[in-house]
Amino acid sequence: MRTGSRPLQTTLAGLLLMPLATLAGNAASPPPQVPAKAAWVASWQASPQPVWGDGFLFPTGLPASLQDRTVRQVARLSLGGGRLRLVFSNAYGTEPLRLGSATVARPAAASGALIPGSLRSLSFGGQPGATVPPGAFVVSDPVALPLPALAAISVSFHLPDATPVRSFHWDGRQTTWLLPGEQTQAMAPSTSDAQSTTARPLLSAVQVENTQAAGAVAVMGDSITDGATASLDQDHRWPDYLAARLAPHGVAVVNAGISGARLLSDGMGANALARLDRDVLAQPGVRSLVVLLGINDIAWPGTAFAPDARRPGLAELSAGLRQLVAQAHGRGVRVVGATLTPFEGALPGTPLADYYNADKDALRQQFNDWIRHGGAFDAVIDFDAALKDPAHPSRLAAAYDSGDRLHPGDAGNRAMADAVDLGTLVPGLSENPARETALRP
Repeated sequence: MRTGSRPLQTTLAGLLLMPLATLAGNAASPPPQVPAKAAWVASWQASPQPVWGDGFLFPTGLPASLQDRTVRQVARLSLGGGRLRLVFSNAYGTEPLRLGSATVARPAAASGALIPGSLRSLSFGGQPGATVPPGAFVVSDPVALPLPALAAISVSFHLPDATPVRSFHWDGRQTTWLLPGEQTQAMAPSTSDAQSTTARPLLSAVQVENTQAAGAVAVMGDSITDGATASLDQDHRWPDYLAARLAPHGVAVVNAGISGARLLSDGMGANALARLDRDVLAQPGVRSLVVLLGINDIAWPGTAFAPDARRPGLAELSAGLRQLVAQAHGRGVRVVGATLTPFEGALPGTPLADYYNADKDALRQQFNDWIRHGGAFDAVIDFDAALKDPAHPSRLAAAYDSGDRLHPGDAGNRAMADAVDLGTLVPGLSENPARETALRP
């Protein structure tokens, strides 16, 4: 919840030399402003997950293999800059993956069309394509494409060879096009033989070069952070709303949420400690981390997700978060804990209707009490208090519920972002409501 914030005492982005007075008291001519050094900062992310088999509860949304296909997907940046570079991941691949060609542009429409004049070809070490080894990622060469904060980009890449899909991000909440042939340069691609999906194959991050960036905030979470029920193609996840609040201050937000993620165990992605370095600490410019994890650790055991799993206790959950905090602090990253939101009656009428029970909720409340008062974090965001129904605290307030009694809808996501005191993320940051309001989606 918001508390008062102190004025920003020093500029986070650079220093301006001040005029000097002469000994006679005459003001010297002001020297020119020293340009701030450009720095690379993470501006967008889709954390990689391993593709699961056909027997899993949810389909992947992607073919098992792609050949002679162009993948075109849209990403909304948090912070803009003069140049950008893109990251492609083969994190869970078992063989090399060949990118034949790739481009970046400004999108004109959800149909995959591009804004004329914005198309740029990507290179990798000066070459038009790249080979990504198993378990690795590649970063493109920087490309000049000046972009403001909260700008969207369209990324296209061609896979010429038979490419088994092993690494992806399952719930992108954004339309991705799988186009026939090599269409990376197509301004209005042919969709006669195209497929669409909301999964994100291979593209895992976008970094921008910015002379005024004050760093980035990473958000590590599960489907609530990933935006599972946010409106499609609207950028209405709660980290999106937070990005709009932080952009006027030169702070980026990267979403390291994975639907089905757990703190202690692998779920629909690796456990939190296994992916902390890759998804947070290795991202350029990350200064703070918000952690909203634990509900799947509590609720999955005994459901169709994990019928034979044992539910962890409070001691195990708190030890897992303490270890995550210790590792982040060791890299100079501030950690903000977040309480788990209410979920009574979650997922009715689905194979996961047993996701909630009273014992699970009792553990959630104990865990929340520890998050609030255990002293493990640099600060705490009380999302439970922000979203609960005052008349029935174990339930989401109706205005914030997406309808499944687990995930907030767009209004709930906005309420979550509004519940964040920006000074807990960047100490000393003074809020600017007028500029934040102007950028709100």
